[in-house]
Amino acid sequence: MSIVANTLDRHRSFEQEVIPLRSQLYPAALRMTRNRADAEDLVQETFARAYAAFGQFAPGTNLRAWLHRILANAFINTCRKRGREPVQAPWGDALDMPASPRLLTRLARSAEDEALEQLTDSDAMRALRGLPAEFSAAIYLADVEGYPYREIAEILGTPIGTVMSRLHRGRRKLREVLAA
Repeated sequence: MSIVANTLDRHRSFEQEVIPLRSQLYPAALRMTRNRADAEDLVQETFARAYAAFGQFAPGTNLRAWLHRILANAFINTCRKRGREPVQAPWGDALDMPASPRLLTRLARSAEDEALEQLTDSDAMRALRGLPAEFSAAIYLADVEGYPYREIAEILGTPIGTVMSRLHRGRRKLREVLAA
């Protein structure tokens, strides 16, 4: 079979199997990023990575878990990358612009972000976001998305015992934060 035929078959398979799962990935990305634009970017990045690695996907295994693992890894990598970047003012390099705290708050958050936060934010979700990433990811996948431990281990690329430990310790930390 020619390279062109292989590429077309791979493209068709990707469209038929992966694209329909977008509606399941977007809510997970939105909960992780808490921002619509960032969630769309995260899903787009997930699809780009999935397409590039689609030849490595083993047919018959859990495609949804595979995509969620790519999504989680992309999110973690993005967070790490942002942590290494210097903080930038929303207006660029203009140093002469007044920088009152009220102005910074208005510039940094759109009305859509604020409304979305009011609709989806509860004390529990705020507390969950405050946990270290390894705990919040495990709790989110188990308690919000409903994945079994085995699939969480596959998504996060950790042993099942690590998932159980992170869930136990993360839930304990979550209880402590919520009790305070």
